[in-house]
Amino acid sequence: MSFSLTKFIGATLTAIVMAMTVSAQSLIRDAEIENTLRQWTDPILEVAGLNPDEVGLHIINDPELNAFVANGQNIHLHSGLLIAAETPGQIKGVIAHETCHIACGHTISRARAAEVASRPALVSIGLGVLAIAAGAGDAGAALIASSQQFAALNFFVHTRAEEASADAAAVSYLEELGWSPAGLVSFFEKYRYQEVLSEARRFQYFRSHPLASNRIRTTRQLAQETGLMDKEPTPETQRQFDLMQAKLVGFLEPLARVYQEYPRDDNSEAARYARAIASMQSADLTGTLKEVDSLLEEYPDNPYYWELKGQALFEMGRPAESVDPHAKSLEYLPGHPLLLINYARSVIARADEGDLKAGEEALRDAIIKEPDNSFAWSQLAIALQKQDRTEEAELATAESAFHIGDYQRAYIFAGRALQDLPTGSSEARRAADIRNVTDPALPENEKYWRRRR
Repeated sequence: MSFSLTKFIGATLTAIVMAMTVSAQSLIRDAEIENTLRQWTDPILEVAGLNPDEVGLHIINDPELNAFVANGQNIHLHSGLLIAAETPGQIKGVIAHETCHIACGHTISRARAAEVASRPALVSIGLGVLAIAAGAGDAGAALIASSQQFAALNFFVHTRAEEASADAAAVSYLEELGWSPAGLVSFFEKYRYQEVLSEARRFQYFRSHPLASNRIRTTRQLAQETGLMDKEPTPETQRQFDLMQAKLVGFLEPLARVYQEYPRDDNSEAARYARAIASMQSADLTGTLKEVDSLLEEYPDNPYYWELKGQALFEMGRPAESVDPHAKSLEYLPGHPLLLINYARSVIARADEGDLKAGEEALRDAIIKEPDNSFAWSQLAIALQKQDRTEEAELATAESAFHIGDYQRAYIFAGRALQDLPTGSSEARRAADIRNVTDPALPENEKYWRRRR
């Protein structure tokens, strides 16, 4: 594979501004964590003059401490950041900071700055190519290698001012909401040591958000002027934070760390939650049910504890028993697409009379709310195939493939569906649309087909 010099520079600068795609990383989808983060994020977006419905919020399964805005109005938070945070205010502070990058137009100005920053790098590469052609291979290679550093240095001159304005804006957003900005300050102070580390050893977040003592001092002064530094989070906010971290640690960290953080003699809600999840991850159904049933005794209307019980039963080979807990989760949180998908999987696997239709209906309800949910489409394909509706199942498979960028599979299955679907039907038109959009003859589709090959 080869690409032009200009594309190489573009890729280099994209990495610098952290406008990376997340296709190579897995996203975490979780109803509870998403709802918690949305409750914290949406008010910040509103005071910043943004429409929460137009701003995406994504959790990336990555232990690296990082957060960034990319691909338009989309805030990305790494699981490593959410686990490392010491208070809910630290997460809110980071979200407020990233919000300014959208509301203050930094995503646009950074693209322009990246273009300007690339010019010396292009000159350096050009000189390097000439040096190599003249026989000075080592000198030419050194010039080309230095091109990234030239671009980065020029780019960071521009971003320092933006980082300072994002800090100030974050404090003002939190002040307007009556929330303490102490978390933003403590987050910066906790990682002040990052400034003395080499670029390669820093967390990703502090490569694109360079700290400096004067920046921290200014942020602290602005925060103190709000008079809200000593304001504590509400009990509910603290509980949400504790449960979110317990859930992430339970699912993502090794068993030894779970029991180190949440020992068996810790009977708190968060500790039991983490241990229940860790037990499920270890295929210990007895341990999971012991912990989750104790939680349900105390919090019988918590949809997420019912969801966890249903998930544990399903994943450990007892799908028929998992249906009722998943139905309970929907009773307490009606219509949530992720809970609908869980319920649908269980009833489809149970396959009693009427279950396939019930599963199909639940999946279609979920898809109405999340039309790009690839997993929902794949489960719908299973439900339809089990009902011997092959052409509809093939269309659902094409939809699933399309939404994860597998254009080859989408093209093939849309073609199969098109052969059997009634001519002129809405399903046939959709199959034709997918086939046209994923056509390998279109130059813009080359990358999708190349990825598949």
